[in-house]
Amino acid sequence: MPPSYEPIPVHELLSESETAKVAKKFGISLDKFPKINEGDPQAKKIGAKAGQLVAIHREDPTGKYTYYRYVVR
Repeated sequence: MPPSYEPIPVHELLSESETAKVAKKFGISLDKFPKINEGDPQAKKIGAKAGQLVAIHREDPTGKYTYYRYVVR
């Protein structure tokens, strides 16, 4: 039986301090992160608004990963 996969990864809205830490870690401004539209179903579900940063936690057979998306209109 193949391993089960989470069909929709967990989306987490980051606080301002968490956002600042992530931007500093990568050494880039927020607008340089990949984008997610605030109308995206998962962004709407967590109440994400333009200008915020979303962490997307994914897991596959090779490991766990966190991706970041900058919320835009």
